[in-house]
Order: sequence, then C-alpha cells, then structure tokens
Amino acid sequence: MAGDLLDNRGRGDASWRWPAIHPEGRKFGLIAVGVALVVLFVLGWDWLGMALLFLSLGVFAFFRDPERVVPQIDGAIVAPADGMVSLIMQVEPPAELRIDDGTGLDGLPDGPVTRVSIFMSVFDVHINRAPIAGTVRRVVYIPGKFLNADLDKASEDNERQHLLIERADGLKIGFTQIAGLVARRIVPFVKPGDTVGVGQRVGLIRFGSRVDVYLPAGTDAKVLLGQTVVAGETILAEAGRQGLIEGVAQ
Repeated sequence: MAGDLLDNRGRGDASWRWPAIHPEGRKFGLIAVGVALVVLFVLGWDWLGMALLFLSLGVFAFFRDPERVVPQIDGAIVAPADGMVSLIMQVEPPAELRIDDGTGLDGLPDGPVTRVSIFMSVFDVHINRAPIAGTVRRVVYIPGKFLNADLDKASEDNERQHLLIERADGLKIGFTQIAGLVARRIVPFVKPGDTVGVGQRVGLIRFGSRVDVYLPAGTDAKVLLGQTVVAGETILAEAGRQGLIEGVAQ
C-alpha cells in the first residue's frame, strides 16, 4: 500500500501485486471491453472481438499506476516520468516558466540550464510525478501541434503544460508535459498553491508523450542519454552537483 514503511534491512511488504489502474483510465478500458463484447457476442465477429478484447487489456495496462519507493536523499531531483532519456542539452527555460505571471512570485531565472527530456512510449507508465517536494507555483497549459514527441522542436510546437514547483528552501524546478503523435490530452492532478511531496502524482498524458525537466543552474544530469528511468525513483540530478558521467551502451 502507498505509504508503507520500507527499508534496507528487510522491513515492509515486498510481495508482488497487480498494479492499480488509475481512475482516469478505467472508463476507457471499460468502453473498450464493451465494444469488444458487442462485436464478439452480438455481431458474432469472433476474430475481431478477440482482437478488441486484447486491445482493451492494453488500454488498462497503459493506465497502470504502480507504487514507487522515493529516494530520501537531500538535494535529489527525481525523474517525473517513466521512459528513455532522449535528449540532454543546454537551453533557455520556456518563457512561461520565467516571465512575470502577475502573481508576484518569481519564476525560473534567465540563462541556459540543462534540460533532460524523457520520452514515454505507449508501453511506459504515463503517470507523472513531482521531481521535488514543495509548492506548485505555476501550471500553464498551451495548445499546440502533435508532432513526434521525440523531436527537439516538440518542446516549442506541441500541445504542452508547464509546471513549476518551489521547495521550502527556494529551489525551483520547472518541467513540461508534452503531447505527442498519439497523445491528445494532458490531464493535471494539481493546481497552483498545492503542496506536493517528492514523487507525488501530478498528472498524466494519454497515449505516448514526453516530459522535459529543467535542472537548476550549476546542476548536471546524473543520467545518460538512452538510459531508462523510473518516475519517482530514478535520481535525475542532485541540486548544485556537476561533473561529467560517461557510460557505454551494451
């Protein structure tokens, strides 16, 4: 169960269990099952009905919501999404995360920072999680195109939603949910003013997409290009830590 105490000395329940299905996805799974049953038993199209039943299982699996064990490390910035690290580059944060939004609360400072892009295929868990604990300062939705989310220009052209979280010590992390070729809906779970814990669920993107994370100035990624990361568990970076990390693909 969520909130169970686990440690490195054997305490806690580590038994395997079926991942929960997020409520946002149950209706889609039930609709898919209903259509499959109509095709199978009313229309009598066995081959198509069985195919649709198999597809309905895929819909349920897409919206699975497994529990995660969040690392308790000071300064850790965890991955907000499951998937593959597709881009790591120096960029200027989006204007929506930097400009004065009229609330009197500062956004991200100007200047290039490291952006880590995580590409989520349709096989990945699509629940997005908070990279740090703190207060949600901004949630900015922007309509746009539905280009391949693996492309760099998707950060500026695609439908997207920017979020900014500020930690109690003033550290701010901005990240962006980006719709892709198949994705057609970004669903937020939080709003400005909400307090979130590290690894807490903050939203999802339906059917394939990407999340960009803007690390603080003077912070390098601790993940490598092509690495698979797990939302709420993989440490993307440690605030203020720099240094080259190299690896060899196997």
